[in-house]
Amino acid sequence: MIKILDADQVPLSEILARPEEKRDISGAVANIIEDVRQNGDAALRRYTKEFDKAEPDTLEVSQEQIDRALADLEPGLRAVLEEAAENIRAFHRRQVQNGFVISDKPGILLGQKVTPIEKVGVYIPGGTAPLPSTVLMDCIPAKIAGCPETVMVSPPTCGGDIAPIILAAAKIAGVDRVFRCGGAQAVAALAYGTESVPRVDKIVGPGNAFVAEAKRQVFGKVGIDMIAGPSDILVIADGNSDARQVAADLLSQAEHDQNACAVLVTDSRTLARDVAKELEAQLAVLPRQETARASLERSGKIILVKDIPEAVGIANALAPEHLELCVDEPFAWLGQVKNAGSIFLGRSCPEAVGDYFGGTNHTLPTYGTARFSSALSVEDFVKKSQFVYYSGAALAEAAPKIAAFARQEGLEGHARSALARG
Repeated sequence: MIKILDADQVPLSEILARPEEKRDISGAVANIIEDVRQNGDAALRRYTKEFDKAEPDTLEVSQEQIDRALADLEPGLRAVLEEAAENIRAFHRRQVQNGFVISDKPGILLGQKVTPIEKVGVYIPGGTAPLPSTVLMDCIPAKIAGCPETVMVSPPTCGGDIAPIILAAAKIAGVDRVFRCGGAQAVAALAYGTESVPRVDKIVGPGNAFVAEAKRQVFGKVGIDMIAGPSDILVIADGNSDARQVAADLLSQAEHDQNACAVLVTDSRTLARDVAKELEAQLAVLPRQETARASLERSGKIILVKDIPEAVGIANALAPEHLELCVDEPFAWLGQVKNAGSIFLGRSCPEAVGDYFGGTNHTLPTYGTARFSSALSVEDFVKKSQFVYYSGAALAEAAPKIAAFARQEGLEGHARSALARG
């Protein structure tokens, strides 16, 4: 049974508590990374056999196989994926930024140029179910940014192949190359390169604790998008909300894994009780009920508050990955939300809209990191270089000021460099 807490009767620390990963896997991951760095494809094949129980003929998936996966996809499902992809493109095209030039002082130009990252690696989890939605969400923004090469890795099934729907989604998203490998070893391959897998400049995409730790360890050698933790959702719902719908939304995240965090914050004790009952009823017929129940028992909460402003305050403190505003006037509260990965407005907009179809990205900051980070976007796939030009006359006027500044910091060489052109 999910816990029901009164906000005025429990400490804030209990309300904000999230599950923690207690295993120390840093050493094991470091060993895998070094093995792949030293032994390349041989290490990848060994780990693929050990962890995925697969021995693929080749690490790279042929373009013919990718094309065939899309051609063989059931037409109705293909139409859904293609419509979702277009929604994602339409949203992310609005994120494209251009460079700029400032020339408001004689003889001086300042500017910024935006350049796509050359090679991007995208990690797509395997796990218990294929995730074509993540292929679309993580690869389409890279192509919109103009990245010349997008390399995707994903663990194969025991048969040695990646699920056809993953390959079909890769084709729709415009992925350039696909490799049959997963886990920390795939992250290492992308970071350092092997005989088959090219070294990339940035790695994006979610994964399990080993993948997250591997991304942490290779950061600096390559860029990464974020360190993803367990998925979470916070639903703010008033007394006019439907308990059945709210319970379904909480379970949509609880079924991800046992560490997922599902929280309801409400000003209605009646709704709280009804949602708790609905959760039990819906769990009984949920295919992933064992996982979802473990999640709810470990970290699920229903928090009773006196009013919606208090609920929004708790949401800002928790900084959820997904925030649903199931209230009468959701837009009235949007401006009060400071910390959330993605916000779902109104009772007709469940979090699943963002996961699959709406167009907003579903690779989001987890574990409270929405306090300082954002959803995956086109900006994650570009870099920005500044440029500056001074004419001789402009530098002559500025050089004494530059020299004075440099000398104040004890850097005489800088001062002399500015004055040498006088």
